[in-house]
Amino acid sequence: MFTKKPEPSGPMAKLGGERPSSASESKSSPFTDRPSPQPKAPGPAMGKMVPSIIGEDLSIQGNVSSKGEIQVDGQIQGDVHCGSLLLGDKAQINGSVVAEDVVVRGKVMGSVRGLRVTLQSQSHVEGDIYHQSLAIEQGAYFEGKSRRSDNPMEAASSGSKPSSAATSSGNPFSSNAAE
Repeated sequence: MFTKKPEPSGPMAKLGGERPSSASESKSSPFTDRPSPQPKAPGPAMGKMVPSIIGEDLSIQGNVSSKGEIQVDGQIQGDVHCGSLLLGDKAQINGSVVAEDVVVRGKVMGSVRGLRVTLQSQSHVEGDIYHQSLAIEQGAYFEGKSRRSDNPMEAASSGSKPSSAATSSGNPFSSNAAE
């Protein structure tokens, strides 16, 4: 039914697979000088990485850290540090969040630090937000202060310097105000 045109340059390699190799074929093959192409595994070179998912039935006691994207649908009792965070509708984090991109649909009880922070309409955040850009949809619950910073991630990695500077400056909202 289908006919193939013979190629004058020799046998053709099949797409998507390796050719079977034999001793007699390797001497006459035009591909012997070049290494055979290896299929690339999915990863950063192939495009967007697959997020790490914390399911609804999973509860984590401790800090969570990733260089990539994390999608949380369960509960985390600890700090989260990642490249990108998507917090689902029923998810809850009791701890601080540090990520370049943060999208909150669930509940965060702690500070949020990110370049781009989005609080969607069903979100509930009790804590301070340090950001480059902040979007709060109508219906979102936010109790805390928001502070724009050119590099909100840097302040998180430098330790507790911002909080000690705030307490020594006579800030009436600091923890030393009651003393």
